[in-house]
Amino acid sequence: MPITIRKLTLDQAEQAHDTAVVIDVLRAFTTDAFALNQGASDVLLVSTVEEALALQKQFPGSLTLGEVEGKPLPEFNFSNSPAELNAADLQGKRLIHRSSAGTQGVVRAKNAQNLFAGSFPCAAATARHILALKPIAVDFIVTGTYGTTDGDEDIAFADYVTELIMGRTPDPAPYLERIHTSSHGRRFLSGASPHLPLHDLEFAVALDRFDFAMPIARRNGLLVMERSGNQ
Repeated sequence: MPITIRKLTLDQAEQAHDTAVVIDVLRAFTTDAFALNQGASDVLLVSTVEEALALQKQFPGSLTLGEVEGKPLPEFNFSNSPAELNAADLQGKRLIHRSSAGTQGVVRAKNAQNLFAGSFPCAAATARHILALKPIAVDFIVTGTYGTTDGDEDIAFADYVTELIMGRTPDPAPYLERIHTSSHGRRFLSGASPHLPLHDLEFAVALDRFDFAMPIARRNGLLVMERSGNQ
């Protein structure tokens, strides 16, 4: 039986019941991929700034990262930048991440049986781990379609990984180019916003830089992301 594949918006995230991939290419789950590669033990995903700060008190030594409307928070340890996290020593550190799109999708996908975070540095690994689950349905939750943004960088990831799941070998170039031409990507390219650095785009298009997926587990009321193989 073929796998049923759908694209859902952030507002439709609760409809996912089998396997869901919450996508945030620019930038939350690109940032988390580089953070996990830098040795972070796990990432707790939350909806609000207040939750993040409360959990940081609960887990001494943990580090907060994220943004509100794309802008860094002075009370957080890191912004939502993959370049910044890639330069940090995170060995053994627990991170607590709040973002305006990606972590919101994870929180809302509360009915999904299997849950992954999606970005291009982990694309092939994500497809491979999904197939190993033998799901009946896969829902790609596109979190970038909010406000005036078209979310095409996230839709491109969904389209590319769908091809992989279907056993095809697509040329990645057109999909990666859509990161740059998406409305959000163009904001990075414009250089008009200091909190949207151009070099973050280089990390977002780093296709298959890592050979791990980013599964998310529900443990003791927490949403815990780890690199595959750490569970």
